Amino acid sequence: MSRTDFYRDPQAPKANSIKVAVSALVRDNKGRILMIRRTDNDRYSIPGGGLEVGETPTQAVVREVEEETGIAVTVTGLIGIFSNPEHVIAYSDGEVRQEFSICFTADPIGGEPRTSAESKEVEWVAPSNLDARNIHPSIRLRIEQGLEERVDPYYT
Repeated sequence: MSRTDFYRDPQAPKANSIKVAVSALVRDNKGRILMIRRTDNDRYSIPGGGLEVGETPTQAVVREVEEETGIAVTVTGLIGIFSNPEHVIAYSDGEVRQEFSICFTADPIGGEPRTSAESKEVEWVAPSNLDARNIHPSIRLRIEQGLEERVDPYYT
């Protein structure tokens, strides 16, 4: 299923759903960030996805990171809660979802980078090389907040 992100676009379709999503800023011992290149919109992103019935947000983020990247993680903290009515995602099936994501920090504990149906590239990226990647502003905000190492979580 394809998706189109609309951000602060007056021509964007109106949201007709909201779903809890999770994401993780995973950094290795060199400070590099685990990034994927998504198959649905061709943008670079931190790994993440939807919360499923019967799991906690931290269980969901551990599952999503492993599914999309091959890397096993342990959750270490909360970056924040990101929900912006000016960011909607239109899917090819007619769903138009308002962004809502809980973003965590996590440490890698095993596995090897590999792609999946949702990721056509998986790589460790130095923060200084982020500008060379096509990253949506909402994902960039999560990364920036995570790199700030805030004491209190970010929220909108």
